[in-house]
Amino acid sequence: MKKLFLLSLALIGFTFSASSQNIADNAIGLRLGDSDGLGAEVSYQKALGLDNRLELDLGWRDGNNYSGFKLAGLYQWVMPLDGDFNWYVGAGGGIGSFNFDVPGGGDITDTFVFAAGDIGIEYSFDIPLLLSLDFRPEIGFGDDTYDNNDLDFDIALGIRYQF
Repeated sequence: MKKLFLLSLALIGFTFSASSQNIADNAIGLRLGDSDGLGAEVSYQKALGLDNRLELDLGWRDGNNYSGFKLAGLYQWVMPLDGDFNWYVGAGGGIGSFNFDVPGGGDITDTFVFAAGDIGIEYSFDIPLLLSLDFRPEIGFGDDTYDNNDLDFDIALGIRYQF
Protein backbone atom coordinates (compact mmCIF):
# COMPACT_ATOMS: atom_id res chain seq x y z
CA MET A 1 0.00 0.00 0.00
CA LYS A 2 2.85 2.36 0.89
CA LYS A 3 4.56 1.69 -2.45
CA LEU A 4 1.32 2.37 -4.34
CA PHE A 5 0.89 5.66 -2.50
CA LEU A 6 4.48 6.75 -3.27
CA LEU A 7 4.10 5.72 -6.93
CA SER A 8 0.85 7.71 -7.20
CA LEU A 9 2.49 10.74 -5.60
CA ALA A 10 5.43 10.50 -8.04
CA LEU A 11 3.09 10.24 -11.05
CA ILE A 12 1.10 13.28 -9.91
CA GLY A 13 4.33 15.25 -9.46
CA PHE A 14 5.51 14.20 -12.93
CA THR A 15 2.19 15.24 -14.44
CA PHE A 16 2.45 18.70 -12.85
CA SER A 17 6.05 19.16 -14.02
CA ALA A 18 5.44 17.75 -17.51
CA SER A 19 2.55 20.13 -18.14
CA SER A 20 4.34 23.29 -17.02
CA GLN A 21 3.77 26.50 -18.94
CA ASN A 22 4.42 30.17 -18.66
CA ILE A 23 1.94 32.20 -16.66
CA ALA A 24 1.98 35.97 -16.24
CA ASP A 25 4.56 37.28 -13.75
CA ASN A 26 1.90 39.54 -12.20
CA ALA A 27 -1.83 40.11 -12.56
CA ILE A 28 -4.03 42.63 -10.75
CA GLY A 29 -7.76 43.23 -10.93
CA LEU A 30 -11.07 42.37 -9.30
CA ARG A 31 -12.62 39.16 -8.04
CA LEU A 32 -16.39 39.59 -8.13
CA GLY A 33 -18.26 37.15 -5.93
CA ASP A 34 -20.17 36.60 -2.72
CA SER A 35 -17.07 36.62 -0.49
CA ASP A 36 -19.20 35.99 2.59
CA GLY A 37 -20.95 39.33 2.31
CA LEU A 38 -17.97 41.49 1.36
CA GLY A 39 -18.69 41.60 -2.41
CA ALA A 40 -15.88 42.58 -4.79
CA GLU A 41 -12.26 41.97 -3.83
CA VAL A 42 -9.06 43.55 -5.11
CA SER A 43 -7.02 40.61 -6.39
CA TYR A 44 -3.28 40.27 -7.05
CA GLN A 45 -1.46 37.24 -8.48
CA LYS A 46 2.33 36.73 -8.42
CA ALA A 47 4.01 33.90 -10.35
CA LEU A 48 6.31 31.79 -8.17
CA GLY A 49 7.46 29.52 -10.99
CA LEU A 50 6.37 28.33 -14.42
CA ASP A 51 3.12 26.86 -13.13
CA ASN A 52 2.71 28.06 -9.51
CA ARG A 53 1.55 31.38 -8.13
CA LEU A 54 0.39 33.21 -5.05
CA GLU A 55 -2.99 34.97 -5.06
CA LEU A 56 -3.89 37.67 -2.52
CA ASP A 57 -7.44 39.03 -2.29
CA LEU A 58 -8.67 41.92 -0.16
CA GLY A 59 -12.37 42.60 0.25
CA TRP A 60 -13.87 45.36 2.35
CA ARG A 61 -17.18 47.06 2.90
CA ASP A 62 -18.16 50.18 4.80
CA GLY A 63 -21.75 51.30 5.24
CA ASN A 64 -24.06 52.99 7.70
CA ASN A 65 -24.49 49.95 9.97
CA TYR A 66 -21.74 47.61 8.80
CA SER A 67 -18.00 47.63 8.20
CA GLY A 68 -15.56 44.83 7.60
CA PHE A 69 -12.60 43.45 5.71
CA LYS A 70 -11.36 40.05 4.61
CA LEU A 71 -7.83 39.14 3.41
CA ALA A 72 -7.21 35.80 1.68
CA GLY A 73 -3.94 34.26 0.48
CA LEU A 74 -3.80 31.13 -1.69
CA TYR A 75 -1.01 29.08 -3.26
CA GLN A 76 -2.14 27.84 -6.69
CA TRP A 77 -1.00 25.19 -9.18
CA VAL A 78 -1.85 26.15 -12.78
CA MET A 79 -2.25 23.50 -15.50
CA PRO A 80 -3.02 23.90 -19.22
CA LEU A 81 -6.30 22.70 -20.66
CA ASP A 82 -6.29 23.77 -24.31
CA GLY A 83 -4.60 26.73 -25.97
CA ASP A 84 -5.01 29.74 -23.72
CA PHE A 85 -7.36 27.92 -21.30
CA ASN A 86 -5.91 26.82 -17.95
CA TRP A 87 -7.34 25.26 -14.84
CA TYR A 88 -5.96 25.69 -11.35
CA VAL A 89 -6.26 24.40 -7.82
CA GLY A 90 -5.05 26.00 -4.63
CA ALA A 91 -5.10 26.10 -0.86
CA GLY A 92 -4.61 28.80 1.72
CA GLY A 93 -6.41 30.87 4.27
CA GLY A 94 -6.89 34.32 5.66
CA ILE A 95 -8.18 36.67 8.30
CA GLY A 96 -11.12 39.04 8.56
CA SER A 97 -13.09 41.27 10.85
CA PHE A 98 -16.51 42.91 10.83
CA ASN A 99 -18.65 45.19 12.97
CA PHE A 100 -22.46 45.54 12.96
CA ASP A 101 -24.16 48.52 14.59
CA VAL A 102 -27.34 47.17 16.17
CA PRO A 103 -30.32 49.57 15.96
CA GLY A 104 -31.12 50.84 19.43
CA GLY A 105 -27.52 50.62 20.62
CA GLY A 106 -24.74 48.11 20.85
CA ASP A 107 -22.28 46.50 18.45
CA ILE A 108 -21.60 43.00 17.20
CA THR A 109 -17.91 42.57 16.39
CA ASP A 110 -15.97 39.50 15.32
CA THR A 111 -12.46 38.78 14.11
CA PHE A 112 -11.92 35.41 12.47
CA VAL A 113 -9.48 33.23 10.55
CA PHE A 114 -10.39 30.79 7.82
CA ALA A 115 -8.95 27.99 5.71
CA ALA A 116 -9.79 27.92 2.01
CA GLY A 117 -9.47 25.78 -1.07
CA ASP A 118 -9.74 26.96 -4.66
CA ILE A 119 -10.48 25.41 -8.04
CA GLY A 120 -11.10 27.34 -11.24
CA ILE A 121 -10.72 27.84 -14.94
CA GLU A 122 -9.14 30.84 -16.69
CA TYR A 123 -8.60 32.24 -20.16
CA SER A 124 -5.61 34.40 -21.07
CA PHE A 125 -6.33 36.69 -24.02
CA ASP A 126 -3.70 37.87 -26.54
CA ILE A 127 -4.07 41.30 -24.93
CA PRO A 128 -2.99 41.48 -21.24
CA LEU A 129 -6.43 40.38 -19.96
CA LEU A 130 -7.11 37.32 -17.81
CA LEU A 131 -10.68 36.15 -17.10
CA SER A 132 -11.35 33.44 -14.54
CA LEU A 133 -14.23 31.65 -12.85
CA ASP A 134 -13.48 29.91 -9.56
CA PHE A 135 -15.08 28.06 -6.70
CA ARG A 136 -13.68 28.65 -3.20
CA PRO A 137 -14.93 26.63 -0.21
CA GLU A 138 -13.97 28.20 3.14
CA ILE A 139 -14.27 27.08 6.74
CA GLY A 140 -14.16 29.83 9.36
CA PHE A 141 -12.97 29.87 12.93
CA GLY A 142 -14.25 32.74 15.08
CA ASP A 143 -17.09 33.59 17.44
CA ASP A 144 -20.56 32.17 16.94
CA THR A 145 -21.31 35.37 15.01
CA TYR A 146 -19.16 34.19 12.09
CA ASP A 147 -20.82 30.75 12.19
CA ASN A 148 -17.87 29.02 13.79
CA ASN A 149 -16.82 25.90 11.87
CA ASP A 150 -19.42 26.62 9.17
CA LEU A 151 -18.53 25.82 5.55
CA ASP A 152 -19.04 28.70 3.10
CA PHE A 153 -19.01 28.33 -0.69
CA ASP A 154 -17.93 31.27 -2.84
CA ILE A 155 -18.15 31.42 -6.64
CA ALA A 156 -16.53 34.41 -8.33
CA LEU A 157 -15.59 35.94 -11.66
CA GLY A 158 -12.05 37.34 -11.87
CA ILE A 159 -11.02 40.14 -14.24
CA ARG A 160 -7.30 40.90 -14.12
CA TYR A 161 -4.68 42.89 -16.04
CA GLN A 162 -1.50 40.85 -16.67
CA PHE A 163 1.98 42.37 -16.62
